[in-house]
Amino acid sequence: MSHTSRPADLVLRGARIHTVDPQQPEAQALAVRDGVLVHVGTDAEAEQWTGPGTRVLDAAGKLVLPGFIDAHNHVRLGSDDACVQLAGADTLDEIHRRIGDWRSAHPDAPWIEAEAFDYSAIPGGRMPTAADLDPVTGDTPAFVLSYDVHTAWLNTAALRRLGIDRDHTSLPYGEAETDPATGEPTGFIRDFAVKGLSRDGHRALRELGVPWASPDRQYGRLAKSLDDAIRYGITTVVEPQNSLDDLALFERARAEGRLRSRIVAALFHPRGTGDADLDDFAAAARRYRDDRLRVGPLKLYIDDVVEPRTAALLEPYTGCGQHRGDTFYPADEFGELLAKLDARGFQCFVHATGDRGIRTVLDAVAHARELNGPRDARHQVVHVECLDPADTGRFAALGVVACMQPRHCAPEVAGPGKDWAENVGPDRWHKAWPMRSLQRAGAVLAFSSDWNVAEMDPMVGIYTAVTRRSLDGGPAWLPAETVDVGTAVHAYTMGSAYANFLEDERGSLTVGKAADFVVLSRDILRAAPEDIPGTVAETVVVGGVVEHDVRV
Repeated sequence: MSHTSRPADLVLRGARIHTVDPQQPEAQALAVRDGVLVHVGTDAEAEQWTGPGTRVLDAAGKLVLPGFIDAHNHVRLGSDDACVQLAGADTLDEIHRRIGDWRSAHPDAPWIEAEAFDYSAIPGGRMPTAADLDPVTGDTPAFVLSYDVHTAWLNTAALRRLGIDRDHTSLPYGEAETDPATGEPTGFIRDFAVKGLSRDGHRALRELGVPWASPDRQYGRLAKSLDDAIRYGITTVVEPQNSLDDLALFERARAEGRLRSRIVAALFHPRGTGDADLDDFAAAARRYRDDRLRVGPLKLYIDDVVEPRTAALLEPYTGCGQHRGDTFYPADEFGELLAKLDARGFQCFVHATGDRGIRTVLDAVAHARELNGPRDARHQVVHVECLDPADTGRFAALGVVACMQPRHCAPEVAGPGKDWAENVGPDRWHKAWPMRSLQRAGAVLAFSSDWNVAEMDPMVGIYTAVTRRSLDGGPAWLPAETVDVGTAVHAYTMGSAYANFLEDERGSLTVGKAADFVVLSRDILRAAPEDIPGTVAETVVVGGVVEHDVRV
């Protein structure tokens, strides 16, 4: 049978295609028409789809995978070219040097802004203070974000500029910590991810003149991150935390041709969100529902993060007396809230890192099912960093997706000697990112980068999931919880598609699905694990359109 009466728009041949489709695991060729796969099979069969106007790509025997679906990627957050970059600055002296160098190069800057400071760079396991910044920043206000964007660090000039004093510590953009002896603010702002990234928090920062929060700076970060996403072969990005105001940024990116990856945008549900807000969220979901930009899930927090000891643990933090962190809601209140959202048909992405935080979310999902009856809700626990083994089987039983970021469990990020491992303590290390245990218990794994908290490149995530080693080698941390490469690829494609109700249109290379795929420079399914991070996406196709090709 010939298809030349209506040939394909694009044919890829000469490939080793790993389809992530168990009905047809491997193929040599793909044919695309109107953005959809019309053929997955052999090179010989693909000839029938090739006409005079067909664009033919020769993969030269290279591995082809479905486009990666990054299930948790803050493309609006970073990185920001106007900020001092503190990634890799592992001492306070190095932080001072980088800020000092930037200040010398920008002597007239009205603000000093920096991002990606690592908690472990501060000596003694304490949190940073304004006094740590003042010597190198002087009278210029300084606004510094942690690598996880969960906390902010201000100097004395910024405390004055923002009006933070002992009587004004509960802020629209976070909670200012105070010195227990004097009652004065220390310069450390916690809960920034929960409040500072909210609609009200951003507005407050803009009104106070913090440049980082301006719409143009936000758009610059988004556009740059979208370019990175397509370069890495990420054909669908799940942006997990947006206000209704932020949607205009995606519309601008689309109008300017920068939205080359598809977007799923979750809307932020901070505490205090009311029924009118939910009506607005539902209206936005109806407005944005095409194959390029979809809005709908809700993002909530139950706890914070382990490094500054703000995640909720079942037992106290090591060396911290009885302190075990707090949940943002009492358990009963959160259960009622989730049941309400579930009854209205919302899918919920819930940030939970500590074992008590995760259990609170699972208990809430169980409560919602009891009240509303079981439904295919696919609520997600996002991060799953410290999971009590008693709760492992509950993910599959409750239909909860484990949205995880493998890079976070790398030894140089969270392992022995780093704040995460030290705060949790060796007796609980077995709870750290239990990917293999969750998979064996039947949970759906959806992998992601959590950019800009970690590298966006899926190769870094896959390598870490497979080895649990640092990028420069060294011993594995908790190797019993590694997964194989096929599992990691599935979690970055079909797992993330399923997690976002996209499994019928994306996630595998199957006839009838969107023609989203990537040609890799190396066969990561057969390569030595240490070679995975050096692999690049040579060609990236979204909807049958070549959006990135290193050979051009």
